[in-house]
Amino acid sequence: MTVILLRHGVSTSNTARTLAGRSAGVDLTDHGREQARGLVERLGSLPIEHIVCSPLLRCQRTVAPLADKLGLEAEPDERLLEVDYGDWTGKALADLVSEPLWKVVQRHASAARFPSGESLAEVQFRAVSAVRERDRQFAARHGSDVLWIACTHGDVIKSVLADAFGLHLDGFQRIVVEPASVSVVRYTPTAPYVWRLNDTGPDLSGLAAISPRTGGESRSGPVPGGETGTTDSTDNGAGERPDSSV
Repeated sequence: MTVILLRHGVSTSNTARTLAGRSAGVDLTDHGREQARGLVERLGSLPIEHIVCSPLLRCQRTVAPLADKLGLEAEPDERLLEVDYGDWTGKALADLVSEPLWKVVQRHASAARFPSGESLAEVQFRAVSAVRERDRQFAARHGSDVLWIACTHGDVIKSVLADAFGLHLDGFQRIVVEPASVSVVRYTPTAPYVWRLNDTGPDLSGLAAISPRTGGESRSGPVPGGETGTTDSTDNGAGERPDSSV
């Protein structure tokens, strides 16, 4: 089973450099809406069976054009909600940098709890549980490998990727997840494997080869000697990354 972890497009809070958290009404910017439309070309040809998303507006707006293209209905899942930043919600990042907790969040995330909010350990637990449970549900429903999307938020995705890498939560800030980026995890009976990380490039056709339903290669683990690759493209959008703030 393979999940595409999709971060929402650039939001008004991203450009304002504030910590949106679960604030209502935070929408995509013009650039974010352009990114959402671009997902149709980037992912629209893939055999995606389900789209699950955070109930917040910026995630719903991000997946709407793709869901319409694929004839799917995005399923909200509260376990994919943004971090509950508590009293930090809505504050300017520049003001939060001087808070003692800021360094804890950066260096010792497993001990960080936001004032009147949740801990990052709780975030990781709920998010990983959601992804793995949905994976099991879709496998049982289809009786075969399924490619699906989970659209959520930066810290949420980083916590899921840290789990997939077998990385301690204290190191999750070393992972970069930009707006509208795609990271891909394939879950097998023995372990998860990360196929893509923070991919902002236009050519994601190689992901179709993950699913045996398309006649592609199905692998349950690393290939001895190293992977041979599924696409000739190496473009990860490294040369053009506007508005990639948290």
